[in-house]
Amino acid sequence: MSLVSAVAPSASPESPEPRRPAIANRTAGRRKKRLRYTLTVLAFLLPSAIPLAMFTLYPMVGALWTSLHEWNLLAPMEWVGFDNYVHLFQDSDTQRAFLNTLTYLVGYLPIVYVGGLALALALNQRVSGRNLLRGVYFLPVVTSWIVVALVWRWLLNPSVGIVNAALGVFGIDGPGWWTDPMWAMPSIILASAWKDLGFVMIILLAGLQAIPQELYEAATVDGAGPWRRLFNVTLPLLSPSTFFVVVISLINGFQVFDQVYAMTGGGPAGSTTVVVQQIYDLTVRYGSAGEASALSWMLFILVLGVTVIQIIGQKRWVTYA
Repeated sequence: MSLVSAVAPSASPESPEPRRPAIANRTAGRRKKRLRYTLTVLAFLLPSAIPLAMFTLYPMVGALWTSLHEWNLLAPMEWVGFDNYVHLFQDSDTQRAFLNTLTYLVGYLPIVYVGGLALALALNQRVSGRNLLRGVYFLPVVTSWIVVALVWRWLLNPSVGIVNAALGVFGIDGPGWWTDPMWAMPSIILASAWKDLGFVMIILLAGLQAIPQELYEAATVDGAGPWRRLFNVTLPLLSPSTFFVVVISLINGFQVFDQVYAMTGGGPAGSTTVVVQQIYDLTVRYGSAGEASALSWMLFILVLGVTVIQIIGQKRWVTYA
């Protein structure tokens, strides 16, 4: 028998047949493992997924359906299609509410970020009692918004407030603050920034502590001063924390309501009426749940769009070390 004839039977097309059951068994085993892993993940997600579906997703779908109707919370709903959205786009009060919200964001975001960064840089140094100071600055974050708003309403009282009394010591005639249409929004911005400084400080402080000290030492050896180290080392490597702070602050800023409701109620003369305040008024004061739901979805789409733009744009300025 030749060598070719001896080897040929093993290379015949029928030889792989015994391997097929083994391959099928391995494939079935991988599917079972994948299914088991999926069921395990779902089991752990259920405790949070069920409340999310019940108290977030279902109300959102309900609000979308309500936005297509005219409803005063008492009579049956009447289908109007997109009329509520068209009316809100043309409504001057709604336009003013969006403008006031944007004004709030423009004033609030720079103050809260720069102030939080300054506190984080200061409390990242070796100073005595820094842990106590960190706790003191973070205390307003865990304080009720209503309490903070009422305290600032008293501090900024034009007649008996401490702020105007302190300004009077230096011969400055204090403004009307929350009673003056020109100063009402700055009053809310000031109170909001003061409350949120501690949150921004903690996030940026965590980012600062993650920056390797070797980079600062190398920059010092190269002759970089404090300001150059700040702009060339600290801020670029702090950009992930900055990105998180900016996204969260913008989302919260678009939804500003508590401090407005407690300090000014949207006044004076509508100068501090923001979008969420408008949603509240449409529902509670005017009994127009359809328009309120439509405005809620308009705000949701705006916030979602701004967040998506930030996530896409982060690739250009966020540095992940």
